[in-house]
Amino acid sequence: MQINSTTLKDIAAIINAEYIGNDLHIISGFNEIHRVTSGDLVFVDHPKYYEKALQSAATTILINKEVECPEGKALIIHEDPFTAFNKLTRHFKPKQYSNQFTSSSAIIGVNTIIMPGAFIGNHVSIGDNCILNPNVIVYDNCKIGNNVVIHAGTIVGSDAFYFKNRRTHFEQLDTCGNVVIEDNVHIGANCTIDKGVTSDTVIGKGTIIDNLVHIAHDVVIGEMCLFAANVAIAGCCTIGNRVTMWGQVGISSNIIIGDDAVIQAQSGVGENVPSGKVFFGSPAADAKAKMREIFALKQLPSLIHKLYDK
Repeated sequence: MQINSTTLKDIAAIINAEYIGNDLHIISGFNEIHRVTSGDLVFVDHPKYYEKALQSAATTILINKEVECPEGKALIIHEDPFTAFNKLTRHFKPKQYSNQFTSSSAIIGVNTIIMPGAFIGNHVSIGDNCILNPNVIVYDNCKIGNNVVIHAGTIVGSDAFYFKNRRTHFEQLDTCGNVVIEDNVHIGANCTIDKGVTSDTVIGKGTIIDNLVHIAHDVVIGEMCLFAANVAIAGCCTIGNRVTMWGQVGISSNIIIGDDAVIQAQSGVGENVPSGKVFFGSPAADAKAKMREIFALKQLPSLIHKLYDK
């Protein structure tokens, strides 16, 4: 999330925190660790991830322990960075609620059809020659390109599934990113596409998505991909161009799938997939190797039987 450039001193004052660094050190955005760039503030609240945050591109780190500050960066010390980050998000991007089916701030392109029952939120932009079928919901700030078809019941821009487990409840991270759907994308019925935590969830040009597909926060999907029904992609995955996923494929978080890869039906992917590879199984692996493994397992009963017969 980009903000008007604000000083370290002013940001720390909003959350009543101590800081290490120049009072006039500039913060120009807030981002989750996977999407940070120079000028961003990132939060970290677990020692396991301290080093990753401190060495990231972020130039301001909101942290729950005083540590050595890397050169050229600044630290904000707060006992609960998660809650503090939420406070900053609400301060710089307060929630808006629309009471209209199509917000007056939405921009709708030429020859685009919005069918009855569809909801278009604040500051949404939709290109030319699109069709949004009944009961499609597009949350605030999402961007849809030209020649996009979205079928009934699909939800674009719902909150990220991002919660911190407290002793008495789960605290939700206030997500302020959005969804970007590029030109010539076709999305089936009853799909769910979560907005990024602080940046974009992206669906690339020409991608085709079947019914009942879930795409989680901060997923970036390349061009000309094809996803069959019941595919579920966890947060922060990066999917290359021309990737095919067949029915009921599940992808773990932070996975990278290379261009032209194919994931066969009912596979569970927990590791990166190189470009051009065909993966299968759960846990998924190279399809040919996995088939040999399955064939070998099928031989075990007869081998055991022969062993005992001796």
